[in-house]
Amino acid sequence: MCRSLCWVVIEFTAPTFSQQFLVRRDCIPIMPSPERTVGRLSLYRRLLQAEQDRGVTNVFSHQLASLAGVTAAQIRRDLTHVGYTGSPRLGYSVGELKDAIEAYLTPAGEERLALVGVGNLGRALLDHFSGRHRRLSIEAAFDKNPEKAGRVILGCRCYPMDELEEVLRREGIVAAIIAVPTDQAQDVADALMLAGVTGILNFAPISLRTRRGVYLESNDLTMAIEKVAFFAREQSTSARMATRAR
Repeated sequence: MCRSLCWVVIEFTAPTFSQQFLVRRDCIPIMPSPERTVGRLSLYRRLLQAEQDRGVTNVFSHQLASLAGVTAAQIRRDLTHVGYTGSPRLGYSVGELKDAIEAYLTPAGEERLALVGVGNLGRALLDHFSGRHRRLSIEAAFDKNPEKAGRVILGCRCYPMDELEEVLRREGIVAAIIAVPTDQAQDVADALMLAGVTGILNFAPISLRTRRGVYLESNDLTMAIEKVAFFAREQSTSARMATRAR
């Protein structure tokens, strides 16, 4: 399955959905979530973390909805997948709800990722993940440049490409990020799938071919920037025309 987005906030969720039924003492059984729900849950988790950092202890669905730009009904529907229930009087506990969402998105405790391509974008991703995410980490990086292989770059060990399958299978890594030039991306994707990867986040501006059972999320930054520039011009033109018409 392939889905292209015009922009992806770099806050990655587990690319494969948990099929477990998790039960907390204050929760109902958890059912597998649709793709868009998982994306919104990741957003809720980040918003709840920000609220917790501000000292907020409880939040109601309409307050979280306002922060997320959705409806309160949408919040409640999404949280049925997580299984966490609040109180009519107190709403949701910010800390407990955040932890419940984290446990659902990464039920194993930590999602360990691989990164292929340690150029400018790859380094930015490594820097972003370095010590900032409790449940997400880039465990191994790979690059065909021999000057990068064998080094620790921004806290992550970089390996040569010919060790990709060995390292991924040894470390049990099933999710990976592709940050290589377009002409290398399909070969990298093929190598990742051969190594047992079942979830790929692709930053190369190309439509990758994946086999059944592999989740692919593509983020074409060039397309995103072109769309922003196009609609910025459209908005500016409309504003000027409206001003002249007055």
